[in-house]
Amino acid sequence: MVRRAFGIVGAVILWFVVISIFWALALRVLPPPVTWVMAQQAHEQGRIRREWKSLDHMSGAMPLAVIASEDQNFFDHFGFDWRAMRNAMKYNERKNGRRVKGASTLSQQTAKNVFCWPGRTIVRKGIEAWFTLLIECLWSKERIVE
Repeated sequence: MVRRAFGIVGAVILWFVVISIFWALALRVLPPPVTWVMAQQAHEQGRIRREWKSLDHMSGAMPLAVIASEDQNFFDHFGFDWRAMRNAMKYNERKNGRRVKGASTLSQQTAKNVFCWPGRTIVRKGIEAWFTLLIECLWSKERIVE
């Protein structure tokens, strides 16, 4: 019985890994058809407002502005800015446990917005971390910004 349960859990994990790799590979070249943010927008506004633009069709200032405002170390890390996370944790500790400062990188934000649902559960954060690693391995930095 226990052996069978471990077999089922192992199969679920294996299929999750395989499907998520293929999903990330597909979105390396295809625009995401729909994201949780879009679905939430459709629920609130009754429609999805979406106009996909490649980097080639954006102002060159747009990605630079996003990087400057959200993740100045974007080209210097592999998905996680450990120093920024430590600094945010120290800052938040001084605020008596209230979370007032985050340290998500553009890669983490992209993983969350493209592959995950809204929320702050440990499960969602774990899945976000997995997809952050995947897109850092499989996508270019330009694709992540796009």
